Amino acid sequence: MAAAVDGNAFAPLDGGCTCGAVRYRMTAAPLFVHCCHCRWCQRETGSAFALNALIEPAQVQLLQGPVDVVLTPSASGRGQKYVRCPHCRVALWSHYAGAGDAVCFVRVGTLDTPDRLPPDLHIFTMSKQPWVVLPPGTPAVTEYYEREAYWPAASLARWRALRGQSGASASES
Repeated sequence: MAAAVDGNAFAPLDGGCTCGAVRYRMTAAPLFVHCCHCRWCQRETGSAFALNALIEPAQVQLLQGPVDVVLTPSASGRGQKYVRCPHCRVALWSHYAGAGDAVCFVRVGTLDTPDRLPPDLHIFTMSKQPWVVLPPGTPAVTEYYEREAYWPAASLARWRALRGQSGASASES
């Protein structure tokens, strides 16, 4: 498991955009870290996948700079909101329509020390690039997943508390 297992031992993680205009801090361990290999994430990142740290918005502090919120289409048809630097346009985190603003999907690559958050799970591997070799010991699923099957108990408890505050349903991301 990535740092999501023990929120008590978590040292905050700082991150930001390429030009340095925007800085942020994750103040708690993420709920979960998944590596998404869907075609939409490939297109959005210009790479083979997106590495997302799912976390409560209250645990993401904007330290410096304004951000732009850009609405973009998504595979679900409900769209998503990307939070980007208004200058260099780097995507820092997003909010998917299913969970609304209740969960931040922080782009792990924008952290100063992204190596602290390896993926807990690889998702949408049915569309992963054939040259991407998944590490042994890290679970992988062909599409999306049921969080109860993969998330640690502490993360599920945090999710349930968050869901109660936001009104998001259990099936929403």
